[in-house]
Amino acid sequence: MSLQSSALARVKPSATIAVSAKARALAAQGRDVIGLGAGEPDFDTPDNIKAAAIEAINRGETKYTDADGMPELKKAIVAKFARENGLTYEVNQIHVASGGKPVIYNALLATLNPGDEVIVPAPYWVSYPDMTLLAGGEPVFVTGEEKDGFKLRPEVLEAAITPRTKWLILNSPSNPTGAAYTRAELESLAAVLRNHPQVWILTDDMYEHLTFDDFEYTTIAQVAPDLYDRTLTVNGVSKAYAMTGWRIGYAGGPKALIDLMRKVASQTTSNPSSVSQWAAVEALNGTQDFLKPRNDAFQARRDLVVSMLNQASGIRCPNPEGAFYVYPSIEGLIGKTTPSGVVIDGDDTFTTELLEAEGVAVVQGSAFGLSPYFRVSYATSEAVLEEACTRIQRFCASLK
Repeated sequence: MSLQSSALARVKPSATIAVSAKARALAAQGRDVIGLGAGEPDFDTPDNIKAAAIEAINRGETKYTDADGMPELKKAIVAKFARENGLTYEVNQIHVASGGKPVIYNALLATLNPGDEVIVPAPYWVSYPDMTLLAGGEPVFVTGEEKDGFKLRPEVLEAAITPRTKWLILNSPSNPTGAAYTRAELESLAAVLRNHPQVWILTDDMYEHLTFDDFEYTTIAQVAPDLYDRTLTVNGVSKAYAMTGWRIGYAGGPKALIDLMRKVASQTTSNPSSVSQWAAVEALNGTQDFLKPRNDAFQARRDLVVSMLNQASGIRCPNPEGAFYVYPSIEGLIGKTTPSGVVIDGDDTFTTELLEAEGVAVVQGSAFGLSPYFRVSYATSEAVLEEACTRIQRFCASLK
């Protein structure tokens, strides 16, 4: 008898975590490795947020809180949604969990029955399909083509919806492509969704504050208020506030859905860290002055990486609207051979050989559902990025 459950047997370990672990292991062996696999800002958590956490500890704020977040944080989230997104929620419409991932998983686990379908646009964040499978649902993949900016077209969405469709997951700006939906593009998807009232919308807005070139950020419940009653708007403090390790994600949605998600949390994680919650209160309520200079730094990094990768033989690198990723194509390298005689037959081989030859760790496009591409996280210094891109150029030039 197998120890592993049939549910767990349906899923794969996180590819992005695996790449980062492999890079760390090689570095521990003395290899000169540049890891561009992790989706984590290199900036530190702002001092005012750290101070708020220390003050909370000193006040003794180290006890259990409500299962899905304490009232003080929920009030800060309500204020954030109103201030930045024009969305009105009550405190009982807010769910807080230990990161964005459990927020999404709680929603799926609370609502999916066997056979229910979740539309997952590819390229996708690696966890969406496997969380769907763990929750008993079936991921239905639809592709956002490079020619469409890696974004879901309304006619493609329409064709994917069936009577079994329970959720559509949208992620803007996107991990792994950095693609962000304009207001007009969201309106075109909303026009399709209006005809299918059984479909709920989960919008993952984790990279909301990381957009470039004067891009106007909007979220679908803001653009289409008539879809508010079946939209879960997910966000968190990990990316914009450089708080990945603090583990606070949150969402706003219809009370009936939030009640179900709270029920899941009450029997699984109990509550998010009390100290992290107080830090998140300060993140949302405190100064936001650091966001623009950090965004400017990310935009400069994006420009550097896009320019250098487009100078690499056989690579084509689109220019994304946000997040801190690029998703270059290696179509021009397929069929070429490394100096050691390995044929580049896809992005898995490309990333393996790049790591072996030049010590640059990136994530293969197959992990995100669209090949032949790879993902680069540029959440590190320009000096490191320049060296990494130089190595990628050298590797591509070595292929025959």
